[in-house]
Amino acid sequence: MKDLPLNSLGLAKAPADTRVVVAMSGGVDSSVVAAMLKEEGYDVVGVTLQLYDHGAALAKKGACCAGQDIHDARRVAEAMGFPHYVLDYENMFREAVIEEFADAYLAGATPVPCIRCNERVKFKDLLATAKELDADCMATGHYIQRKMGTAGPELHCAADANRDQSYFLFSTTPEQLSFLRFPLGHLPSKAETRALAAKYGLSVADKPDSQDICFVPNGNYASVIEKLRPGAADPGEIVHLDGRVMGEHRGVIHYTIGQRRGLGVGGTGDPLYVVKLDPDSRRVIVGPKEALATRIVPVREINWLGDSAFDSAEEWQVAVKIRSTRPPRPAVIRPLSATEAEVELLDPEDGVSPGQACVFYESGSTGPTGRILGGGWIWKGR
Repeated sequence: MKDLPLNSLGLAKAPADTRVVVAMSGGVDSSVVAAMLKEEGYDVVGVTLQLYDHGAALAKKGACCAGQDIHDARRVAEAMGFPHYVLDYENMFREAVIEEFADAYLAGATPVPCIRCNERVKFKDLLATAKELDADCMATGHYIQRKMGTAGPELHCAADANRDQSYFLFSTTPEQLSFLRFPLGHLPSKAETRALAAKYGLSVADKPDSQDICFVPNGNYASVIEKLRPGAADPGEIVHLDGRVMGEHRGVIHYTIGQRRGLGVGGTGDPLYVVKLDPDSRRVIVGPKEALATRIVPVREINWLGDSAFDSAEEWQVAVKIRSTRPPRPAVIRPLSATEAEVELLDPEDGVSPGQACVFYESGSTGPTGRILGGGWIWKGR
């Protein structure tokens, strides 16, 4: 029997014999992925996760996975003629994402719950469900590329740098990557995605992109933390690095490292920034901008996507991102174990905060190549 050629998802099967579970958030991106694969003849199954209570408090424009989004995903499935399921992951999401978010914030960190959601819910439990449904792979609407390398599938930045979601997907493991597909990663811009949505006649073609963390109404982190952890907004002192008490704050949870506005202290002449949060003593420590500069960054829970073992080298010359909105910067990673390292930034960065991700990118002679080598979580160190 002659071997079948690879289909568009890289599998040696006819599209009609290839079952694809599409993770559908109800937005335009994942809807286009599902419609595109259905039109190509794949056996598509849409799955939407109900992640939290869709009460009035959170039913807002611009949040992902709200009640309206489940309805929108269902409408797309009905219009394109493929089955659609809604899975109740509320308890799992609360335990794996929301509770840690609250605890990290109370500990003075700046958590990134969207990464934990991908890592612990979408690419773990949902992926397991896809396999239980006898799927050959799972597709999502993320803007990132999966390319085949000499050692297996690799993770690469999206073609459109403005849409690239690599910062939020660094914890994707090699095993998960072998099962995942990202059909939108090669598109030059979001305009092409919306054009495809219009071509397929999808009701979500003009739906706005989600902006906020799905369970944080209007971007107000503090109000969510206060509901989850009553008493979290206890006041305390604002203290200068030199020991002077500058005033009183209204709760450590209202402040982030690098913050300048809204401190309510003055009289020093030079602008003051939040340089450290000390939740145990309920202190917000402030200082000049230069006090924010960080060169050495301790990182743990590392997920490594390189071709050889992470701790097989004394150091790795890479580029790193310590915030999703900043470009990759040159750095040296020095492994301490298979999952811990010290990252040295060649140029100091401002506002490095525990709880953020540090994502590693392969670096060539002219700068980052676009390949993601993994990453880890910034912490306070020993």
